[in-house]
Amino acid sequence: VQLQACGGGLVQAGGSLRLSCAASGITAGINYMGWYRQAPGEQRELVAGITFGGSAEYADSVKGRFTISRDSAKNWVYLQMNSLKSEDTAVYYCHAMAGVRGHWGQGTLVTVSS
Repeated sequence: VQLQACGGGLVQAGGSLRLSCAASGITAGINYMGWYRQAPGEQRELVAGITFGGSAEYADSVKGRFTISRDSAKNWVYLQMNSLKSEDTAVYYCHAMAGVRGHWGQGTLVTVSS
């Protein structure tokens, strides 16, 4: 499975961004896709994830502001980020689980200026 993420950039606090991630290759076994982020000096953390059936989970810090969605037919996952805060600044990574094997995308930088 190969993951290609895009949509990062520079935005002012309070603004919005939409991240997209496309999965390619052998995608038939993908049962979970999500977004992680890693800020400088911090550990990588789960931001949001969604199962094949559409059940979503969110980090407490983004609940009510971020929405994850998935186009299973096209193997895309999206992260709509609203009301962005400076603490959302990080490299965002797309992640997919195919069975018990995890796959990572290359990361896309989100910078929120205050």
